[in-house]
Amino acid sequence: MTTLEAGRPHNYLSRLAASDFGRAYKHLVMNQIDLQPGNHVLDLGCGPGADLADYAEAVGSTGAVLGVDRDEDAVREALDTAAQWPHVTVAMGDAHHLAMADHSLDRVHTDRVLQHVEDPSSVVHEVRRVLKPGGIAGFAEPDWETLVVDHPDNAIVASYRAFIIDRVVRNSRIGRQLPGLCKAAGMVVSRVVPITAVYTEVTEADQVFGFERVTDRAVTAGYLTAKRADRWLTHLRSESFFASVTLFLTVAKRPLH
Repeated sequence: MTTLEAGRPHNYLSRLAASDFGRAYKHLVMNQIDLQPGNHVLDLGCGPGADLADYAEAVGSTGAVLGVDRDEDAVREALDTAAQWPHVTVAMGDAHHLAMADHSLDRVHTDRVLQHVEDPSSVVHEVRRVLKPGGIAGFAEPDWETLVVDHPDNAIVASYRAFIIDRVVRNSRIGRQLPGLCKAAGMVVSRVVPITAVYTEVTEADQVFGFERVTDRAVTAGYLTAKRADRWLTHLRSESFFASVTLFLTVAKRPLH
């Protein structure tokens, strides 16, 4: 029997980035935002710095990479990651109130960040402000209504998903909302790319979803009974596993005029 959440690491973002899926979709994101040598790029909500080395290589020594996050522990890890790159800096910061000057950046990137912020519209407006005319932003954000898990009782899956949408993730539908937010901020959306993460191993998926922890909260909140929760977790531990969730990469440009 698989034990869920055993040894759950706090740096699962780095582990996800190193997975086959993580490497594939992050390479796609880099291509879509068209990082070039000499670019100045902001990794907004950089976490432990999983993307900083790749960005540093892409922009080269004539470019600059800035990682910003509001979590002190994450910033500390990112600083360690960035130490070998003289053109990479990391700082504490609030995505709603960026310290950068107007029109100072060529690229801005977020990865599963806007799902958690207080006001996504305000953040998107800030991104537009700091981008140079013609600058590109790439927002890779999930839509949690796309979460599917294979289980014989679809009602349990629906209740678990509803709890995540209603209570766990602040902006649970941000993936579908970003194109409209970008347009409202005066940016031009050039493309929206769906990226679906598929998991067939429960231990790998659990590093992202935290099944036991979230299920306990769902029971407390009244979304699941204890009996249904036990049936849910027992199936996840002991039967073949499948789950997926879709992120949407919204690529938007600041107009030249």
